[in-house]
Amino acid sequence: MKKSLQESPPRSLGSDSDGNDQVHDQSIVIPGKLAAPADSFEEKEHSWSVTSLTPTDLSIQVQGITFNVHKYPLVSKCGYIQRLELQPSISNMGYDLKLENFPGGSETFAVVLRFCCGLPVDFNSNNIAPLRCASEFLEMTEEFEDGNLIAKTEAFLTFVVLSSWKDTITVIKSCETLSPWAENLQIVRRCCDSIAWKASREISTSGDAANEEGWWFDDVATLGIEHFIRIIAAIKARVTKPKIIGKCIMHYADRWFPGMDIELGGLQGYGYGKNELQVSVYGGKEGGGIGHSKEQKTIIESLISMLPPQQEAVSCKFLFKMLRMAMVCSATPALISDLEKRVGIMLEDANVNDLLIPNYRNAKLVNSPEQCAMHDTDVVQRIVEYFLMHEQQQQQQKSGKCNISKLLDNYLAEIARDQNLSITKFQVLAEALPENARTCDDGLYRAIDTYLKTHPLLSEHDRRRLCKIMNCEKLSLDACMHAAQNDRLPLRTVVQVLFSEQVKMRAAMVEKEPVPSGNITEQAGNQSSTDTEIKTLKAELEIVKMTMAELQSDYSDLQREYEKRSHKQKRVSGWSFSWRKIKNSFQAKVDEDETRDEQQRPKAFRRRLSLS
Repeated sequence: MKKSLQESPPRSLGSDSDGNDQVHDQSIVIPGKLAAPADSFEEKEHSWSVTSLTPTDLSIQVQGITFNVHKYPLVSKCGYIQRLELQPSISNMGYDLKLENFPGGSETFAVVLRFCCGLPVDFNSNNIAPLRCASEFLEMTEEFEDGNLIAKTEAFLTFVVLSSWKDTITVIKSCETLSPWAENLQIVRRCCDSIAWKASREISTSGDAANEEGWWFDDVATLGIEHFIRIIAAIKARVTKPKIIGKCIMHYADRWFPGMDIELGGLQGYGYGKNELQVSVYGGKEGGGIGHSKEQKTIIESLISMLPPQQEAVSCKFLFKMLRMAMVCSATPALISDLEKRVGIMLEDANVNDLLIPNYRNAKLVNSPEQCAMHDTDVVQRIVEYFLMHEQQQQQQKSGKCNISKLLDNYLAEIARDQNLSITKFQVLAEALPENARTCDDGLYRAIDTYLKTHPLLSEHDRRRLCKIMNCEKLSLDACMHAAQNDRLPLRTVVQVLFSEQVKMRAAMVEKEPVPSGNITEQAGNQSSTDTEIKTLKAELEIVKMTMAELQSDYSDLQREYEKRSHKQKRVSGWSFSWRKIKNSFQAKVDEDETRDEQQRPKAFRRRLSLS
């Protein structure tokens, strides 16, 4: 194959490089006479040979490509090659010199050879960093020639690249494969400082920049995580707005983890198995292999470490997304714990879908059905504990806990549909909040009822254990009416609900009665009548408690008798007879108590009772 060295048009230093024109030759042949172009050269397998009148006297191998060149152009400008004692070429090796770990590889070395021979060289943002590192490697200083490659590349970097935002971004990307040369020559630091200075100036000149994304977010998000960390650190030193830093980190995370935007709604997740749900979370990441997973783990851990400590820097939803990704990538436990604490502080801004964190445990390591639960409740429990600790430190009022109680009750109602969720985990979560945190237990009752419906094989002991979490006195009238007819609840709970319902109905009717317009004496009489009614209600409460205790004792005896029966039909018949016995006994005792109370109450109170 024949090629001419004059195929590439010459360009001057600092010329426009928007066309991204650069030397792409895999190898090059240098003419035998300095600054005198060769007519042609011949390409062979993994080597280049010059076709000129003067034979070549030096073979150099770079990245598997052999360059057959003349020694004098290189020795006159490269201190590294000048210091070497070059030996005659050995036929079995095919080269005199092998440059290991040459910055930029064979393409950059080809451009260096063109420069040494005085041929036109194009400096642009794509090749300037490799050329700067290569010139340092070859020691192309001013000691050997004025205007050597080190001086020219430094001038281009300083006066052309760093003054342009686009060129600076391009150069810093090209430095990702030039470590440690780019670091030692301060190319990365200068580029990061230039980007941070331009971004900070944009933030200071724009008015309300904290509420919108900067135009520079997209460019910065395309950089590698190491360079992104340095840019953010430089911006932090100049900008005191944590919300700007937080938005930039959020934009970077969305760029590198597009699957973070997948909503894992609880209602949509119940139709899928555990493995199917995990695949939807990974968003195709599983095909990336081990290396891809390590890269994601590095990015996640770096982003978590970079988050500003201020609460308003990032949203609660973003923290939950980061927490999920950190769990998927098996990030450092300390960083995951730090995320959980931050989420706990902002828990009031969360919703139920945020709390529905899938269980990412490996199915091969699961030893019990409880560990196959669809959602990770341990994480939510720790988050709630961090919230309570923060509330205690801040000594805030009760309103925050009320909002969290509604959130937690809705979360319990969602996870209660999981058949693998153990009753212990459900109970621990339900009892995580203090007793005074809930003003109404309707949400908790709905969650308990959902759990009982999903787990119909629960024993009577577990049902009573579950219902003890709920305070029947905090149920609304509608919830009491529903619970009174709910056959999934244990008998003791139904009796408590019935009494609570009766009390609430009487209280509601008392509130609806018109206020009498009389003198002070009549009002005092009404007050006395109200006190009498309260005392009567307390007496009825004691009677109901005694009746309930007797019924519980009868029920326990009948249950033991029922377990002794072996024949199925006899057991069903005995249970029906026993239930009628309990019902008749309870009705007889209640009728007897009401008859006795009717004789003792005043007429006004009997009339109010008859209305109920």
